[in-house]
Amino acid sequence: MAQHMVQVIDSESFSAFYDVSRETMAALETYESLLLKWQKSINLVSNASLDSLWTRHMLDSAQLAALAPADTRRWLDLGSGGGFPGLVVAIMWRERPDFHLHLVESDQRKAIFMREVVRQTAAPASVHVCRIEDFDWPEPQKPRIVSARALAPLDRLLGWAAPFFDPETIGLFLKGQGLSDELTLARKDWIFNQEITSSQSDPSGTILTIRGLHAADRV
Repeated sequence: MAQHMVQVIDSESFSAFYDVSRETMAALETYESLLLKWQKSINLVSNASLDSLWTRHMLDSAQLAALAPADTRRWLDLGSGGGFPGLVVAIMWRERPDFHLHLVESDQRKAIFMREVVRQTAAPASVHVCRIEDFDWPEPQKPRIVSARALAPLDRLLGWAAPFFDPETIGLFLKGQGLSDELTLARKDWIFNQEITSSQSDPSGTILTIRGLHAADRV
């Protein structure tokens, strides 16, 4: 896979790369400010990544939006942590009609942080404080997108994601090195179609797109 790295180092270069409104950029900058403030007492991201926040976290998350169908209305983000990738997508898509993103996070303090970001940015998102396996999807139709970022090995991640899939659902999973071995292991228990896209933010990262997920028949 050819690497297509994007030079996003701050909010200004992010704005130049993505076609978002001035109000949306202001909301992303509010998110940045809140994260830097809360990071002093809660470990939302690694301290080493703070100097490259717009590359390592904002761009890394935002690139998923380009891989989602334009008519996406329902999005589920698993193990959201400090809000990546889900909150970034929700803020970027805050002006889309009827769009809503659900974030699932078991850490109470991280969930409180995300709710404060949602409140201050008017992001179309809901934060659910629970373990993924205990989460009940609250809408009649399944999500169009299920996302996660560096959450768990793929076989375990697909086990968590599978209950939220129907034939139209797409998984967008940010993964690092070792994906080939993870795919081999996951195919022992799961059947799915895959696409692998190079990350725009990390030369060693990939985005794994999953369609048609269902459990493999056991003999």
